[in-house]
Amino acid sequence: MTDEAIFAVIRAQIVDVLPEVADIEITLDHSMRDLGANSIDRMDVVIAAQDELGIKVPNAELTKANDLRSLVAVFREHASAHA
Repeated sequence: MTDEAIFAVIRAQIVDVLPEVADIEITLDHSMRDLGANSIDRMDVVIAAQDELGIKVPNAELTKANDLRSLVAVFREHASAHA
C-alpha cells in the first residue's frame, strides 16, 4: 500500500470526525491537534483508519506519530507486515 493511499484513508477519517476541516488543505505536516482534534477525536480517526486499512497498530507505536507524515509511516510499516 502506498503512502498516498494510506494518507487518503487518514484524511477521509479526519474529515469524517472533524467535518469543520473539510475545506482545509490537510497535509502530511499537520498534526491532528493542529486541526483541532481532541484526544477522543484522534483515537476515533486512528481506529477507523486502522479498520479501513485492515491493520492493528499497538498503542505504544502510535505515540511515535507526532504528525500525519509519521502516522502514515507507522501505518505503512504495519500494512507491509500484513501484506
